[in-house]
Amino acid sequence: MNSLNNISNFYFIGIGGIGMSALARYFKAAGKNVAGYDKTPSEITRSLNALGIDITFNDSLDEIAALYKNQQNTLVVYTPAVPTTHLGYQYFQQNNFKILKRAAVLGLLTQSKFCLAVAGTHGKTTTSAMLGHLMASCELPVTAFLGGIAENYQSNLIQQGEEIVVVEADEFDRSFMQLYPNIAAITSMDADHLDIYGDSETLQNSFKDFAAQVKEDGVLFIANGLPLDGITVGVEDNSLYTAINVNIKNGAYHFDLKYPSGMLKDLVLNLPGRHNLSNAITALAMALEYGCPADKLAKALVAFKGVNRRFTYRIQTEKQVLIDDYAHHPTEIDAVHNAVREMYPNKRVLGVFQPHLYSRTRDFMEDFARSLSQFDELLLLDIYPAREQPIEGVNSQELLNLITVARKRLVTKENLEAKMKASKATVKVMMGAGDIGEEILKITKSYSE
Repeated sequence: MNSLNNISNFYFIGIGGIGMSALARYFKAAGKNVAGYDKTPSEITRSLNALGIDITFNDSLDEIAALYKNQQNTLVVYTPAVPTTHLGYQYFQQNNFKILKRAAVLGLLTQSKFCLAVAGTHGKTTTSAMLGHLMASCELPVTAFLGGIAENYQSNLIQQGEEIVVVEADEFDRSFMQLYPNIAAITSMDADHLDIYGDSETLQNSFKDFAAQVKEDGVLFIANGLPLDGITVGVEDNSLYTAINVNIKNGAYHFDLKYPSGMLKDLVLNLPGRHNLSNAITALAMALEYGCPADKLAKALVAFKGVNRRFTYRIQTEKQVLIDDYAHHPTEIDAVHNAVREMYPNKRVLGVFQPHLYSRTRDFMEDFARSLSQFDELLLLDIYPAREQPIEGVNSQELLNLITVARKRLVTKENLEAKMKASKATVKVMMGAGDIGEEILKITKSYSE
């Protein structure tokens, strides 16, 4: 754990975040004292409580235990999502505590280990979860820090040893520049986070900078078509690692993997959507490059259950299908829509979307409208602000005006359930990266009552 070895207390500001909570679990498992703050209770904070991690939801210095006010042996970890006006953050800063961003802590943890990192504006969570699962199934000494809850483990942390680390390399706030991987992959470089980067060219340059950080004797895999030098991965194309003979049987993909030193036959992936097939090829390529035995990979892949809120079936019956997805970018909405149409070709589909961030909604207003217009019906929630203040003229009504579906309307969280139940659509898809994740749990429960 390098320089983190001597620290006994870890205090997380924004502990309920998906990346933060994985680190909190890791340090708790290592026998450290762990506590933190978050804005609101959630499934994640409840699961951390169950591990014995104390969490406060009030930004009050009185609620920070005395243990964590010892500057000598406390490390404060924070996420950029927390405003600098946060009282706890200000207290730690004014009293000269050691304060690090989550990404920097992850960078320190990976320094002395064999690191496999997955980057990309889409696909990195599923790909890194798949890769962590493949490595664990090959009985390797791996720890995987994930940006989502892997269904096989009901956790965003896979722990089976310390020699290898699998990590999701996040481009937000240039976090991935803290990593120097042995094996890396870049799944996509679509414009996103323009509130940070300004334009898509700057974002692409950031990915190129990350690619340059792969160790000299390391390997970089890239989605076919990206403007980078690397080993190509793809689906039914001329990539060096490519899926061929792709068929769908009973909602699962059956395919062969052709790669430079051979062929993996009769692979099965139980996740819908061509984007997930591409993610699987990337994870398999990285695992093969590391040296995982091919026969074990086939068994591990078929057993992979996916990541929570990534095309998660909340209800799946003949009469009713409810799908939950984290999609918060037009390309991701397209991927979800394509997967739904592939699985349910003749069914009526209702889309429910909660936009995430005013800046993202502004930057992609027309693209969002195009993506959301593909559904047969649409319910649109207000924008989830996350870390942002409102931007004049940017709201859900403006987005709704651009959407061309006849059956469309704005809804509040209070009347969402009633409007969804009033829809005659067989397939209902709830999408977004905000608190719609909590809403879907309530709606799923009410459907099953």
